[in-house]
Amino acid sequence: MTHIYFVRHAQPIPNYEINRTRPLSDEGRADCSKVCDCLKDIKLDYAVSSPFIRSVDTIKKCAEMHGLEIETNEDFRERTCGRIPTDKHFSLTEARWADFDFCEEGGENIRQVQERNMRSLKKLLTEHEGESILFGTHGTALSTILNYYDRSFGYNDFMAIVDMMPYIIRLDFDGDKLIGKEVLLEVYKQYNSK
Repeated sequence: MTHIYFVRHAQPIPNYEINRTRPLSDEGRADCSKVCDCLKDIKLDYAVSSPFIRSVDTIKKCAEMHGLEIETNEDFRERTCGRIPTDKHFSLTEARWADFDFCEEGGENIRQVQERNMRSLKKLLTEHEGESILFGTHGTALSTILNYYDRSFGYNDFMAIVDMMPYIIRLDFDGDKLIGKEVLLEVYKQYNSK
């Protein structure tokens, strides 16, 4: 059985112009210790992350504690945002979840995010079968994976984890078949764009 510990990043600083290099807030950096505490007794074999700074930094201490280097994978990055008026952020989010092909100008739709995440996740499950994997991720990226395995996972489920930073869910696989899941950590931090 393969266990993947998906860790949605801790709280980033608000209103940062470049999404890829958006760092964690002071609270977010402090909350990384909660990730370590949650996973300290788990034997982890491999660590992978979105290349975005906030995801890497969220799992960095935990990976070090387990003697692991973090491999980054561009396919696991967060959704590319287009031009979004601040007052329309969550109405556009709802529209994206209602229609996986919808996106704002210059943005990436949910289907595109899901396809690239699943392409690399399936490869990961093959290459690291039987291992326990630490996985640094994002809210939308993780939600597309959860939706792939459970089509009922949608907008309301996504919104339920928007304010959880960090958030850890373990998914258990037999080959590439999901056979179990358990939420291990939920740290409430209000999302900056609300």
